[in-house]
Amino acid sequence: MNLSSTAGRTAATVALALTGLVAATTPAASATTAAPSAALAAPDIPLANVKAHLTQLQSIATSNGGNRAHGRPGYKASVDYLKAKLDAAGFTTSVTTFTSGGATGYNLVADWPGGDPNQVLMAGAHLDSVASGPGINDNGSGSAAVLETALAVSRAQLKPAKHLRFGWWGAEELGLVGSKAYVNSLPATERSKFSGYLNFDMIGSPNPGYFVYDDDPVIEKTFKDYYAGLGVPTEIETEGDGRSDHANFKNVGIPVGGLFTGASRTKTSAQAQKWGGTAGTAFDRCYHSSCDTTANINDTALDRNSDAIAHAVWTLGTGPTTPPGDVYENTADVAVPDNGTAVTSSVTVPGRTGNAPATLRVGVDIKHTWRGDLVVDLVAPDGTAYRLKNSSSSDSADNVITTYTVDASGEPANGTWKLRAQDIAAQDTGYIDSWKLTF
Repeated sequence: MNLSSTAGRTAATVALALTGLVAATTPAASATTAAPSAALAAPDIPLANVKAHLTQLQSIATSNGGNRAHGRPGYKASVDYLKAKLDAAGFTTSVTTFTSGGATGYNLVADWPGGDPNQVLMAGAHLDSVASGPGINDNGSGSAAVLETALAVSRAQLKPAKHLRFGWWGAEELGLVGSKAYVNSLPATERSKFSGYLNFDMIGSPNPGYFVYDDDPVIEKTFKDYYAGLGVPTEIETEGDGRSDHANFKNVGIPVGGLFTGASRTKTSAQAQKWGGTAGTAFDRCYHSSCDTTANINDTALDRNSDAIAHAVWTLGTGPTTPPGDVYENTADVAVPDNGTAVTSSVTVPGRTGNAPATLRVGVDIKHTWRGDLVVDLVAPDGTAYRLKNSSSSDSADNVITTYTVDASGEPANGTWKLRAQDIAAQDTGYIDSWKLTF
């Protein structure tokens, strides 16, 4: 995982009365959507198999200067090892190249035959280590678990509803370079076919926590439901938010989610009480170090997370696909003034009968340099506002590119719907790029 720091932001604390945007009187957008009910049950992923892949990655690093870093022979040997396994299992594999730091990098992508080509579910992990160590937890753990899940798909001769794709990225440790090259290579028509991207970066930390990405609500619920079934509490992942490969997918509007067991942050007493382990110690004391070897893995965490990956792939990949629905869209840019009044963008819905659906999908694309400043609402034709997003002083990431689900069943479908956005703090700029309603 790349945990490079972001620039700090200096600003006075601002208390604002949000005229017309009072959350207490605003119905909230649904935070979750039920996972497909007809999905097949996932198999158990054998821990021994995942650990065998880690042993091979350790051996590759040992034979190649102690690491598997971008531009070093250990990385390409890691790609070759995975590709041979996937080719033998019946996947269609491709290795694409990119350049970073004057060295050639490699991405490995594997497609399983079948499934709806217009609905692609992808799981991925970065395969490179830092130069200072073999990178067995970071990120041999995610790479090995995704590999073994793919091999389980082959063993089951799975016939998924969605097209399944798996990916392993190079040069993540240099700034998410490989996955960015992959996403940038996809035409807009191909990006639009993704139903989700699942990311797994450090899932076997020796003093583990159980963290779930809080990006796409359907993917998040899929993982949370799995862990609830085990009786294992989870927390929202914040340590590496936006600093692993899922960020490149999210930035172009692809729904994302994933799992994480912690890096250099210290486990609190409360976390040790619910998860076990040692309070006051880092989740991974060997993060980005030479001691990130096969001895730096917690077997229980690796086992649980490997099974969770399979659960997500089977649940999201084999359930019934979602019909596209009727789309009403506005692509005209609307500037959002810095620390200013709310602005709106309108979509007119004509010719429908009855009310809007209970699962009205609101696709939002707002470009902004500090999305935590933004408050976003959907405004129905009668003026009723549905809160999509509250402001958050701790959310320093760029852009709001996601799809919300709103229970608008009490609203007539026809009329003029509005997306309303307001920037409530100074120093950042943005605009509504586009938005759409899907009935």
